[in-house]
Amino acid sequence: MPDTIAAPTGIHRRQILKLGLFGTAVLATAGGIASLGGCSADSPARGFQQLRESDLPMLRRVIPVVLVDALPAGQRTDAVDGVLLALDNNLNRLSPSLNRQVLQLFDLLTLGVTRGAVTGIWGSWENASDEAVKAFLKRWESSSFTLLQQGQNALTNLILLSCYSSPASWPQCGYPGPPRI
Repeated sequence: MPDTIAAPTGIHRRQILKLGLFGTAVLATAGGIASLGGCSADSPARGFQQLRESDLPMLRRVIPVVLVDALPAGQRTDAVDGVLLALDNNLNRLSPSLNRQVLQLFDLLTLGVTRGAVTGIWGSWENASDEAVKAFLKRWESSSFTLLQQGQNALTNLILLSCYSSPASWPQCGYPGPPRI
């Protein structure tokens, strides 16, 4: 009987280390550029506890794309503002380390130096088309870099949680609400 050991399939330890170093470098660069550029995680936008002014244009473009059919047609702007407030409230309830990671993700997506390279959206978020935002989300979702997949997952799940946790969104999706006790 031959003594052969099958090589394990999947990711190897060296690939994990490279991915970790790449992710650390990307987030550290985005954080360093943000701090040099005057962006501070300690200065939330007016009316928000966590979200910064620089985060809002990106989120106002991504939220309608993620929630395509979930937003009421006549009140899209108000619905997006409601999701932003809920998202801010959810971020405020995260642990400090998770909150910092989400804000670093937002820095990566909003800084002009990194935005174009990682999202493919070279102009401002306000001028990005729905197709460009969809392409960015799809590219991250199917990326070979686990870090980008996790970033897309975190971004979309935070938006979905913020939308569907509100009782105002329940009739739109046919959810009658929790049973009364």
